[in-house]
Amino acid sequence: MNNSKKLSLCSVIFGLSVACSGVVFAQSAERPELTGTWTNASRTGLTRPRGIEDLVVTADQAAAMVANMGLAGISADNIESGPAIDPETGAPPVGSQDFGLRGYNLFWTDPGSTLAYVKGEYRTSYIIDPPNGRVPRLEQPKPDWDVRNYGARYLTGVGADEGPEIFPLAERCLLGFGNTAGPGMMGTLYNSTYEIVQSDDYVIITVEMAHDARIIPLYGSAEEAHANRRPAVLQQWLGDSVGWYEDSMLVVETVNINPKQMAESSVPITAEGRIIERFERFSDTEIVYQFTVEDDNLYVQPWTAELSFHEMDGEMYEYACHEGNHAMPGMLAGARRLEVEAESGSDDD
Repeated sequence: MNNSKKLSLCSVIFGLSVACSGVVFAQSAERPELTGTWTNASRTGLTRPRGIEDLVVTADQAAAMVANMGLAGISADNIESGPAIDPETGAPPVGSQDFGLRGYNLFWTDPGSTLAYVKGEYRTSYIIDPPNGRVPRLEQPKPDWDVRNYGARYLTGVGADEGPEIFPLAERCLLGFGNTAGPGMMGTLYNSTYEIVQSDDYVIITVEMAHDARIIPLYGSAEEAHANRRPAVLQQWLGDSVGWYEDSMLVVETVNINPKQMAESSVPITAEGRIIERFERFSDTEIVYQFTVEDDNLYVQPWTAELSFHEMDGEMYEYACHEGNHAMPGMLAGARRLEVEAESGSDDD
């Protein structure tokens, strides 16, 4: 492995300035070099599909699994020519179960073309512990947020519309969907690109969707990191993350994630839980990323997922999210118009 990589990035985020091209950060036995542009795109999901027992499969088995996978709700048989991507079919009926799916066609999706490739192995799930690849949820969990189901809204296009706050966070362009920014960072349908900048005092992870930035302060030890946590009253998007180096890995521990984010997260924790992430430079072109979720209020036991970030050529461009910025007035105005029509009993212009 090369002992250093050149940083060709200049970033200024929230007043924190990071030096530009020409700077070289050396990798040492204690500090892995993580700076660069990376992707975690893959067709693997957090949990193992039903009927699949093995975590690791051969290249041929992986290719066969991908060939039989649907995409964005479109079946494998219909991906190339099915009605979900046929412009001749017109708009879906109101309330139909494929409303959200028809918002996409294959031009807009880029989830990767293979199963997750981690340390030279094709994986069938991100979860590696428990061995069955399933989230060990309690039968009666105790969440400390309002549980809201946004899946039906995506499928049907029908949901609450009383005001901006009722819309999902991704729809408001506040956070990316699918837990792209984490903690517990996973790729999704598209834009699964990450840019990491590493200095002596901070690691900054800029997430393509939806232009989220994790600014993680670094300390000399776990004890020092814990002693410098922010006040619990500050419930930030993406939580309170602190980091340190340990066993040639970057370790990041996150607590106190905003409850509104947890209501939509695929890796939720309560105020008493924590997520521990580990970043290990496995090769010149691969970072092995592992996260462990601990929360006795939600899970039978701690559970761990593992995936890889693979180096990319080129730059990461700004993700421009328009729905929640420009379309919000129209979305709310349309809802108010429907209310007026319902009260008057008319749907005339």
